[in-house]
Amino acid sequence: MVAMGCTLASALYAQEEPKLVVKPSGRILFDATYVNPQHQEDKLNSGVGIPDMRVGVGFTYGQWKGKIDMGYALGKVNMKDVWLQYDLDKQNFLRGGYFIHQYGYQSCTSSSFKETMEESQSNAVFNNDRMIGLMYEHKDDIFLATASVVVETDAMKQTTDATGKQALGAMTRLLYHPFVQRGKIFHVGISGGVEGARYSSDEEQNHKLFTLATRWPMRVAKVNAQQAVVTDAKVMYKFSPEVLHSNGRFSVVGQYFWNRITRDEGLNAFTGSGAYITLRGLLKGRNYSYTKTDGGIATPDPGNMELCLQYNYTSLSDASAGIYGGYLNDWALCYNFYPNKYMIWRVRASYTKVTNRSGFADNEATILETRFQVKF
Repeated sequence: MVAMGCTLASALYAQEEPKLVVKPSGRILFDATYVNPQHQEDKLNSGVGIPDMRVGVGFTYGQWKGKIDMGYALGKVNMKDVWLQYDLDKQNFLRGGYFIHQYGYQSCTSSSFKETMEESQSNAVFNNDRMIGLMYEHKDDIFLATASVVVETDAMKQTTDATGKQALGAMTRLLYHPFVQRGKIFHVGISGGVEGARYSSDEEQNHKLFTLATRWPMRVAKVNAQQAVVTDAKVMYKFSPEVLHSNGRFSVVGQYFWNRITRDEGLNAFTGSGAYITLRGLLKGRNYSYTKTDGGIATPDPGNMELCLQYNYTSLSDASAGIYGGYLNDWALCYNFYPNKYMIWRVRASYTKVTNRSGFADNEATILETRFQVKF
């Protein structure tokens, strides 16, 4: 009788014990780019390359999830996503570690899954890359809400004996999405945040500095198109409204960015702004679908083809602050083919013009590039 009881208890325990599931992951991007700049001050050259290559692993264990992702591109090893997540229930989770926190529409896709091949420059400037922090997310049929506390990016590069104090920040993304059916999608939202000034090797400007920069839209050459160095900085405040609509095989998304940096020494605050609008249309395939977890359009189905048209404007010049990081305008047309769930082929043509850059002449460039990417 005792033996039967032990056997039954063991069977029940085996049923209740969650199963550990471990899956390898990786990606490789193959790029070829032709660029025709107005002049070569920015050192924009055509060429080929493998701008991103990653190998990682993800796991699930009951209500726990985790991911470790390492990059090996350009002969350098660097850390990408490293996080641990606990699902409170089907609608709420907590994630801690090093990852991209939700802020605006571009948070819904990783860098290699941008529908226009390269992310909009305004997002690259006014949003953050990966940061150490803790994020809470709630999602349901109507709302998506996130809240994050973060530490400056140099916390992954320097120890505190080198950086001194670490700058802290907080951000949130709030979405209302009453329509999330395939072929009928609408959401409107707003993101906001506040961040302390960043680390600098210059002792006088340590944690009194923000550097806002964006590159020309290509990865074969990694060259800044704009850069605003804000000295004697105190706090950065930012917000970003967004709207998404999709009807059938057509979609449009727009986002605006406003960032303001207050300063010491009686200096005027610096204000930067930008916006983009993206039109997408499926040439082949079913209607667009939505992902509630990330708050955006899901990657189109295997076999689909689409065209994307995007306009982006970014301002990093503020005369009242005496900072001239440049005005940028970019027009891009992109063709995407999704042969299967592991591969994507993209072709992008763009025209980018930058003016009003302190220390640099105005420049413009026509860029034609293609990318074949594999992700598993």
